[in-house]
Amino acid sequence: MSKRTILTDIEGTTSSIAFVKEVLFPYARRALPQFVASRGHDPEVRRWLDQVAVEHGGVCNDAMLTEILLGWIDEDRKHTALKALQGMIWKEGYERGHYRAHVYPDAVERLRLWRERGHPISVYSSGSVPAQKLFFGHTEAGDLTPLFDHWFDTETGGKREVASYVRIARALQRPPAGIVFLSDVVEELDAAREAGMDTVLVDRRSDYPDPRRGEASHGHRRVERLDELSLD
Repeated sequence: MSKRTILTDIEGTTSSIAFVKEVLFPYARRALPQFVASRGHDPEVRRWLDQVAVEHGGVCNDAMLTEILLGWIDEDRKHTALKALQGMIWKEGYERGHYRAHVYPDAVERLRLWRERGHPISVYSSGSVPAQKLFFGHTEAGDLTPLFDHWFDTETGGKREVASYVRIARALQRPPAGIVFLSDVVEELDAAREAGMDTVLVDRRSDYPDPRRGEASHGHRRVERLDELSLD
């Protein structure tokens, strides 16, 4: 019998929401204007800026595009172009040693244990795949990227859409019932469950002071730490 596959979210699941909101997002917001000004002609950067321009009726002024992107950051908008550009900015920050990604110790321990026991592990996050790899490649616990087999972001589809989880199961070549999805967002878990996946609500007290039990959990299995979770 094949080992169950773990599909995990990042923010609020393996890692604190505070790190993303208090370190990564402010860093990207501060750096974005200079980044666009200095690297706006790079093909990979231009690709995403042009996508934003087309969506706004052909805006061609980079200063205007920067203002749009800053507005999206303030709205916490999960736009693929914004995520890609933030990922490039974060890459520079990681490489310059300006910060290290936070991962809960129990998540590090359990991810390593699951890997040792032969469970395939993949990531599904609203952050771009390059940003995910940077995050796990520069953590306080070292480079954790070897623990993961596949990476999925919103190019696969929205995290609250059932079809996204169907696509992921196909990409992993696994029946949905053989995949355990870990997230702190009940609406994401609802979509994964409807697609046929097993689901676990990660309800960390440091991120969610009011426990989500009973109806608030939407009936998903609930843990406060990953080392409370049994896959057997």
